[in-house]
Amino acid sequence: MADPRVEKLAKTMVEYSVKVKPKDWVVISTSMTAEPLAAEVLRYVLRAGGYPSIQMGSDRFGEIVFAEANDDQLKHITPFDRMPFEDAPVFIALNASENTRNLSGSDPQKLQARQAARKDVFATYMKRSASGELRWTLTNYPCHAYAQEADMSLADYEDFVYKATFADQPDPVKMWNDVEANQERLVKWLKGRKKLHLQSPNIDVTMSIEGRGFINSSATHNMPGSEIFTGPVEDSVNGWVNYTYPAIHIGREVEGVHLEFKDGKVIKSTAEKNEDFLNTTLDTDAGARILGELGIGTNYSIDKFTKSILYDEKIGGTIHMALGFSILETGGVNQSAIHWDMVCDMRKDSQITVDGELFFKDGKFQV
Repeated sequence: MADPRVEKLAKTMVEYSVKVKPKDWVVISTSMTAEPLAAEVLRYVLRAGGYPSIQMGSDRFGEIVFAEANDDQLKHITPFDRMPFEDAPVFIALNASENTRNLSGSDPQKLQARQAARKDVFATYMKRSASGELRWTLTNYPCHAYAQEADMSLADYEDFVYKATFADQPDPVKMWNDVEANQERLVKWLKGRKKLHLQSPNIDVTMSIEGRGFINSSATHNMPGSEIFTGPVEDSVNGWVNYTYPAIHIGREVEGVHLEFKDGKVIKSTAEKNEDFLNTTLDTDAGARILGELGIGTNYSIDKFTKSILYDEKIGGTIHMALGFSILETGGVNQSAIHWDMVCDMRKDSQITVDGELFFKDGKFQV
């Protein structure tokens, strides 16, 4: 018997997150591992009158590309690669993996080259998203690989995912509207503020948010949503952070990340594990060492680190800071081929002050 929560998640994404309309071209990017969810998304796109196209990938394809492709092939971006991000009005990504570490043996220089080659495509994607020309959403389908990463059984991980996305609730859309309303209160309080200071045993960072807006993220893009985020003034970030959770990027896990910022740029970056990969990635381009985002997680039902940034950055009482590309809707202007979120726990002996006023303490909002 099919899990009714899968159908409910698909329906919510199609009808709420991207609001598919008749004759919308909808690109569904997925893998065979996520086929049960992809099938239901396809069903609801058709019911909404959309014109679906399905891109089907696999972990194995990526392994072969990075093992066999030469430099020219890695840097070549085909029209097919560009089309979903440059032409389609709706893009839905359904992530699932058979092995989250399938690229661990790949050459970091090749991974960097491929990512750098996609910089223009990524920039177009972000620009069309900011203008509303591209409506997109993504989620993770609960599979064995993700469950193993989270140290859960598949059944427990399914419960975790469907709880986080409200797919286990009678009316997920109402739940997401309630999240949006609560976060809007925080966003309005932050409007027009200038200076932000994060302090805990693991972080001491100041930054300017003058002229920058905070975005209320419910579940119109990421599913689940549950965060507020901004793009700090690029040359204003100063201080240091010891990230309390591993930073994961392209299947590589970097542990014990320590970053030091001066006038907006990372001037020192070390790690206890995979430090070479960290620094290779931060040398991708001129914008990769600039802070592109500060986010605060608001989902207190997500209280466990699962090694999936989609959920981990939403953990209530944590902050995340992303190196690289700024989300244009915030007013940020940094350009980069990367956008690497890293998460720091702020639930103990921690505070965030805004213009000297207490905004957040020990994982809870104070306003």
